Amino acid sequence: MTDDRRRWLALITLCLGTLMIVLDSTIVNVALPSIRASLHFTQASLAWVVNGYMLTFGGFLLLGGRLGDLFGPRKMFIGGIALFTLASLACGLTGSQSALIVARIVQGLGGAVVSAVSLSLTMALFVEPAERAKAMGIFGFVAAGGGSIGVLLGGVLTDLLSWHWIFLVNVPVGIGVCVISPRLLPADGTRETRPRLDLGGALLITSSLMIAVYAIVNGHEAGWTSAQTLGLLGAAAALLICFLAVESRVRDPLMPLRLFALRNVAAANATAVMWAAAMFAWFFLSALYLQLVLSYSPLQVGLAFLPANIIMGAFSIGLSARLVMRFGIKAPLTVGLLLAAAGLALFAAAPVHGSFLANVLPSMLLLGFGAGMAFNPMLLAAMSDVSPHESGLASGFVNTSFMMGGALGLAVLASVAASRTSNLLATGSSQLSALDGGYQLSFLIGAVFAVLAAVVGATLLRTRQGALAGHEAHSEAVAGDPEPADALL
Repeated sequence: MTDDRRRWLALITLCLGTLMIVLDSTIVNVALPSIRASLHFTQASLAWVVNGYMLTFGGFLLLGGRLGDLFGPRKMFIGGIALFTLASLACGLTGSQSALIVARIVQGLGGAVVSAVSLSLTMALFVEPAERAKAMGIFGFVAAGGGSIGVLLGGVLTDLLSWHWIFLVNVPVGIGVCVISPRLLPADGTRETRPRLDLGGALLITSSLMIAVYAIVNGHEAGWTSAQTLGLLGAAAALLICFLAVESRVRDPLMPLRLFALRNVAAANATAVMWAAAMFAWFFLSALYLQLVLSYSPLQVGLAFLPANIIMGAFSIGLSARLVMRFGIKAPLTVGLLLAAAGLALFAAAPVHGSFLANVLPSMLLLGFGAGMAFNPMLLAAMSDVSPHESGLASGFVNTSFMMGGALGLAVLASVAASRTSNLLATGSSQLSALDGGYQLSFLIGAVFAVLAAVVGATLLRTRQGALAGHEAHSEAVAGDPEPADALL
């Protein structure tokens, strides 16, 4: 086998591993009502099927990169895929709430490691600028297109088989990737100096967020001013303070705090937290609205999401880069977030007897265009103030903020929806009307999050000419546009 062929087969292997991770972040949403009915989750506790995965994924994403530096990216990629595959098997075979949530937490850990080292392996495989741009375009297309595949596949498997198969489908793919990876991926090199493992930082921040999410998810049942809720939130805050103290003193911190003194890094991460709260609420709540209120089958839910995911995929393989090169970062980011807010606001007005064309499709289209326009500019904004050798770290920061913001936002909005539904039922509303009322309020709050993210991006991002000069060549290669940008920000 020639070296050139081996490199492209290795890229396919990395893409398969990435596809597993991306599939799992969207395939679950369609099956949530079926999981809820099968395992008797409450509406609020159901959020943990998503949050358990997101919290460990976000909490260990930066640590995964450090593990790759310490033990070698190929070893960690294979180990992450193996862990993810075993956890997927456990998810598919489980019959209890607690076992499913624990397996989802382990899935998130494996997914974080795989995501953290896949990009570095791709960069090591392709060193020529033209080939690297092509490889990154393929990698990006798989990462974005996997979302639409996941929603549709989740509907098909849940409808024709059962929700267990949305997890079991990962098993043969994961085994195949583990078998072929040692033959195709580049061997791990040796380094004279290696960073120390900031395991304490990862455990502190993940524990803090998991306790905070638990407090919020159970807040409407225990009482928002109860000793339990306030005590848990206080414990989460204390762990967060400990995390900041550790990061300010450790030699190789998981999250170097000095980077947050950079204006665009701080603004992009704040934007990511608020936007993620809106986006994850969209996937979670709209799937429940379509199935529980409009009585859609899982397959119909998957097809309903498909237009938005196709639009996001199209933006990821070129349209977003063209917009950045033509209009800079701030305009696409702001407009995209406002479009997403409009889509969520339309969902907030969706009635009990809504129709797809009038009440679902317009929202999905607006959210697809909004998310597609905003994601790439947000990443570029996070990296625009850092030196080239720290761009990967800055990208990891914003991805972590996105996952954490999504987890916390989803916990808040799921709890708000459950509380509003309970109140409406107590006043005599029908079951469907009460469910719809809860979802409407949460969609409205999600729209407010998206607007706040747009305001932060529009007002705090630095409008400095040439801040993205280091990213211009890559953007042109992806967009296929030989003309330089008139204004990068």
